[in-house]
Amino acid sequence: MDDIIDFSSDLVIFGALGDLARRKLFPALYQLERSGLLPGKSRILALARRQGTTAEVRTQLAKDLRQAIPADELSDESLAALLARVEYHRLDFKEASDFAAVAQWRGGSDNALIVYLATPPDLYGVIARNLRTAGCCNQQTRVVVEKPIGHDLESSRGINDQLADVFNEDQLFRIDHYLGKETVQNLIALRFANNLFSSQWDQNHISHVEITVAESVGIEGRWGYFDQAGQVRDMIQNHLLQLLCLIAMDPPADLSADSIRDEKVKVLKALRPITPDILETHLVRGQYSAGTSSGRAVPGYLEEEGANRCSTTETFVALKVEIENWRWVGVPFYIRTGKRLPEKLSQIVIHFKPAPHYIFDPDQKHLAHNKLIIRLQPDEGMTLQILTKDQGLDKGMRLRQGPLELTFSEAFANDRIPDAYERLLWEVMKGNQYLFVRRDEVECAWRWVDGIIANWKGRGAPLKRYAAGTWGPVASIALITRDGRSWYEDTGY
Repeated sequence: MDDIIDFSSDLVIFGALGDLARRKLFPALYQLERSGLLPGKSRILALARRQGTTAEVRTQLAKDLRQAIPADELSDESLAALLARVEYHRLDFKEASDFAAVAQWRGGSDNALIVYLATPPDLYGVIARNLRTAGCCNQQTRVVVEKPIGHDLESSRGINDQLADVFNEDQLFRIDHYLGKETVQNLIALRFANNLFSSQWDQNHISHVEITVAESVGIEGRWGYFDQAGQVRDMIQNHLLQLLCLIAMDPPADLSADSIRDEKVKVLKALRPITPDILETHLVRGQYSAGTSSGRAVPGYLEEEGANRCSTTETFVALKVEIENWRWVGVPFYIRTGKRLPEKLSQIVIHFKPAPHYIFDPDQKHLAHNKLIIRLQPDEGMTLQILTKDQGLDKGMRLRQGPLELTFSEAFANDRIPDAYERLLWEVMKGNQYLFVRRDEVECAWRWVDGIIANWKGRGAPLKRYAAGTWGPVASIALITRDGRSWYEDTGY
């Protein structure tokens, strides 16, 4: 463990008693502690506006962690070791004088300072300035910020300008937790370590791509935020565009952060704008109405607690996305995301073109497409659908479709799959930025999304209703079927 000593850090969490910190950050820190990846000198300063003592906060965190951590992964020793690192201070994030407590806690520590801003984005700038005023910042300070970075390009630039006034770009770690998922990491290995796929990864061999991020839940008490954001800002601008970039990007020169992010930016710049003349064929907006989810009746979006009964905010979006470059010309990317869908599911389906000459039973020609299914949740893994001869003397050369499957939980049964936040926190401690989003990525994504929103507002793109527990509006099926295709779960094979 001697090589880990260099990763000792002082982690300061702003918003440490909020939902994100309690559900994601502290469980991730516990798992790092349990795995022996938190060096002995590392410390944690929890900051929030609530009154409380360190002892009280440790007690609350212990309760939270005992509920969040699976029983077979819970170690009293590891839990005690983590809590012993935690100190709590009440802090007014807007009051510069309060930040003297942070400087005092740091003292003469030679640990790297990591600042995690688990706060609303409108506080990022003031916290950064107050940290600088208190003398807490140096060239080794690393700052982690959560999405959303603004609600459009202009506000995103404003927030990033405030951060850039205090910190250099190489000190900023903008989190998109999807990039920390094991399967997302494997996209890079799959594509660039296997010539079987890398040689086939273009418009000559792929007919189309699907990206689905489905949520079975509604807005879960987030009405105030969500109704202002909507599904396009909340999910498309970050999660789905990041997945699209990893699928579509050209091979990077190496695995360095900037090499990977340079290629992702090229994809974002090549996205065809969804202009008013193609809005009707390339975009579907939906909003869920009352229906059934997990066997129980659930209200529609407009009937949720605290709802604005006149809201036209979308809870579902389907898009036909085209990339205007040599690799992907003519290959549509169908992406969709929504709330109150039948299941929680994140998956990518790569549809390969059939062989140019088909010699088997004409009735089975619809099977002659290999598909690569990449599952991000709930069961991470990959499946390659291939065709083989059906077994039996009476079957002749009838074909059957079957999977070559890699399910991570089965293939690596003795290895626990880490949560995304574990990996991301660990990479921050090591100072690696390749899993984090660069400023120009954020701004390119916003520029494209802003164009979509402006065009649908100008054109009055209709809001389609769909019953909770279904796969979205009927129009989202038409979006793909007018091209002679179907969403993966609708094909039955």
